[in-house]
Amino acid sequence: MTLLVPFDGSDLAAMALEKASTFGELLDEEVVVLTVIPDDADYAADRGWITRGEPFDPERIAAGIQTRADEVAPEATFSVERVSSDEPTATATTNVVREIRRIAAEIEASVVFIGSENAGSVIAPQSSVGSPVANDHRYDVYVVRHPSAGVDAEEVSDIDSTF
Repeated sequence: MTLLVPFDGSDLAAMALEKASTFGELLDEEVVVLTVIPDDADYAADRGWITRGEPFDPERIAAGIQTRADEVAPEATFSVERVSSDEPTATATTNVVREIRRIAAEIEASVVFIGSENAGSVIAPQSSVGSPVANDHRYDVYVVRHPSAGVDAEEVSDIDSTF
């Protein structure tokens, strides 16, 4: 069994990696961290990998994201995949989703840990990889929706719906 964590360096992705690392330790399973970098400077800027106007350097981006992943889970295997944004009918996000799914199948991931505020929602933004990755039935999905370990009970607005 292999646990896969798509990782973009965000707080939610870091929490997903932390959860996967804990599961990996408890189950004695390999944790694979996957960063997918499209050849798209706007995509990189939108994710905070570079600032607007900064040169697009995929190797430097990968090194920075790996450093962040190593801070969270130094025992995990880190992998970077590059995807082309040249396909006229696909967005960079679509290409990232395809690559995550391809790698999940290739490594026979049993669980994919996703840091996403909207994975599984009825309506999902076009820029999110969470929902499309969560829709693949070849693996289980663990969705992390909060960047911190706990949720304050006062933040839960629909507590009455549990009765």
